[in-house]
Amino acid sequence: MGRMRILGPEERRAERVRLFEELGSSGLGLGETVRRLRRITGLTQKDFAARIAGISTPALAQIERGEANPTLETLQKIGKAFGLDVGFVRKPPAPG
Repeated sequence: MGRMRILGPEERRAERVRLFEELGSSGLGLGETVRRLRRITGLTQKDFAARIAGISTPALAQIERGEANPTLETLQKIGKAFGLDVGFVRKPPAPG
């Protein structure tokens, strides 16, 4: 896996706006959302897991890959750092 390019301040702001727009209008999955939130912070998986989520690095990696079922507490910690609440969201329609 390649290294994540560090975003500058303007790029972070733009990415945050883009992400928040997509959260309100699309079926963005949990793993992709968490990965993008982490990218906005510029933190590594290790640092984001420890500082923001309070979980292990492997657990964060599993969440980002869509292979984990994080606790409500973990989701609240991740969301809180970005002013997001955890709530019920509609599933995207099944393809086809």
